[in-house]
Amino acid sequence: MLWRMLRQSWSRNVRRKSLAVLTVFLAAGLISALLAVSIDIGDKMARELKSYGANILVEPAGQAALFGKNSNPLASEEFLDESELPNIKDIFWRNNIVGFAPLLSGDVLVGGKHVSVLGTFFSQPIAIPDEEDYHTGQESVSPYWQVTGNWPTEPVSESVLQSGLGIVALAGKQLAQQNGWQVGQTLRLQGPERALEVRISGILASGGDEENRLVMPLAAVQNMLGLEGKVQAIRVSALTVPENELSRRARENLEALNAEEYDLWYCTAYVSSIAHQLEEAISGSVVRPIWQVATSEGVVIDKIQLLLGVVTFAALAAAAMGIASLMTSTIMERSKEIGLMKALGARQWQIMLLFYLEAAMSGLFGGALGCIAGWGLARAIGLMLFDVPLSFAWVVIPCVLVIAMLIAVIGTWFPARRIARLYPVEVLYGR
Repeated sequence: MLWRMLRQSWSRNVRRKSLAVLTVFLAAGLISALLAVSIDIGDKMARELKSYGANILVEPAGQAALFGKNSNPLASEEFLDESELPNIKDIFWRNNIVGFAPLLSGDVLVGGKHVSVLGTFFSQPIAIPDEEDYHTGQESVSPYWQVTGNWPTEPVSESVLQSGLGIVALAGKQLAQQNGWQVGQTLRLQGPERALEVRISGILASGGDEENRLVMPLAAVQNMLGLEGKVQAIRVSALTVPENELSRRARENLEALNAEEYDLWYCTAYVSSIAHQLEEAISGSVVRPIWQVATSEGVVIDKIQLLLGVVTFAALAAAAMGIASLMTSTIMERSKEIGLMKALGARQWQIMLLFYLEAAMSGLFGGALGCIAGWGLARAIGLMLFDVPLSFAWVVIPCVLVIAMLIAVIGTWFPARRIARLYPVEVLYGR
C-alpha cells in the first residue's frame, strides 16, 4: 500500500516533485564538484605553488654548526658528495620530490675582473631506479627564473670539458648590464685550476643573487675550480602537506614524540619529515626547510579549502530551505488528503514516513544527477585553473548521495511537523 501511494504521489505531482529534484540536483552538483576539488586541489595547488621555488635546503653539517641557521652555504669550504644526489629520490617520500638542484660557487677572472660563477643543474639527466629518463635542475626547482634566450643544454660531455670549448652559460641580468654582455657573446673564464671558453646562451632574471653571477653547468664549474664531485648545497622542491600541531611538536623536539606519533609524523608528507628523511639519506648533511616558502604554501591551501567548505555549507543550507519551502506548500495543498488518511485510521508516523520517503526519493534522484554534473564541473574547473582535469574520487558519489537524501529529509522535517496540527474534521470541512 505504501509503495502504491508513493507511486501515485509522484504521478499526480510531477511538477512539484521535479522542482524538488531540481533543487537537490543543483546543490548536489555543486557539492560533488567542490568535494572533488577539495580532495585533489591540495596536490594541484602544491604543484602550482612550486613557482615560489625550493622549499628545502641541504647543506654541509659543518657549515650549519659553524654559522647557524642564517648561514650562507655558498660561502663554505665544506662540501657534499655529488655521488649521493640520487639518494634524494630514494627516501620514503621520493614521489613527492619535484626536483633538486645542487649548487657550487666560486670566483673566476673574466678580462682581468673578478666574476662570481654558480654551478648547478638546469635539466640534468640522473639515473634513478624505477624512473626512466629522469631530469632535474633549476628548470623544475626554480620555475620563476626568466631566461631571455636559451637555457644551457645538459649533460656536458667529457670531451667538451677537456677541450674547454662549447660550454654555454646564463649571465645574470645585472652582471650582463654592468659589463655590456649580450646573448651569443663568448667569454674566456680563468679559474684556479684551468680556463674555459663560455658562450652566453641567455640572460637570467631571478630577483636574487643569481642576477650578479654567471650561472653554468655544475660540471664546468667543478672543472674550473678543481672540485670534481663536490657541491656546497642542494635546493630541493617537494610536495608537502600543511603543518599542524604534530609537525610543530616534532620540529621543536622530535625526541618528545612517542612511537605512534613518530610513525604518523614520519609517514606524512610534512616538510619537516621529508627534511628529516633527506638528512638520513645524505651523509654529513644538515637539511633545513625554507619556512618562508613552506609556510606560505600551507596557508594558501588551508584558506582555499576553508573557502570551499564555506561554499559547500551555503549550498547545503540553500537546498534545505528550498526543499522546506516546497514541502510546506505541498503539505498545505494535500491537507485534505492528510485529513482523510487520519480519518481512515492512519497513524501520524505513517503519514510522516510517506512524506519522508517522497523527500528521500527526490534526494536520491537529484543526488545521482548531481554527481554526474559535479564530475563534469570538477573537470572543467581543473582545465580552467590548472590546464589538466581534476581527478574525481569515487568516494564522492556515496557521500553526495547520502548528503542529498539528508538535505531532502532535513528540509522535510520542519514542514512535516505541521501534520501533527492538522485535525481531520477541520481539514475535511475546509477550515
